[in-house]
Amino acid sequence: MLAMTDAAAEAVTAMTSPDGPDGESTAGLRFTVQAQDDSGAQLAVSIAPGPEEGDEVLGTEGGARIFLEPAAAVLLDDKVLDVEQDDEGRLAIAVMQQPEA
Repeated sequence: MLAMTDAAAEAVTAMTSPDGPDGESTAGLRFTVQAQDDSGAQLAVSIAPGPEEGDEVLGTEGGARIFLEPAAAVLLDDKVLDVEQDDEGRLAIAVMQQPEA
């Protein structure tokens, strides 16, 4: 299952503003497979108001939500989501291999 670093969870929570009852957000980041060939896959990431039918939904206690279309869920099963911030405050999303236990 896709894992998230604390930094990624905080960034996802910040990017998906509260829009549900009691200030609880129903939005999240949605990952889809844009293209795939023998050399790998190209993923698309968007902010979605909620999951689409068939999406795998991941969440944290802090409220971060990730929606994975089925093909993306398979590709990201052994990965970890992280973010880095540059000097100008822009966030870059990184998907890395999970360390082996």
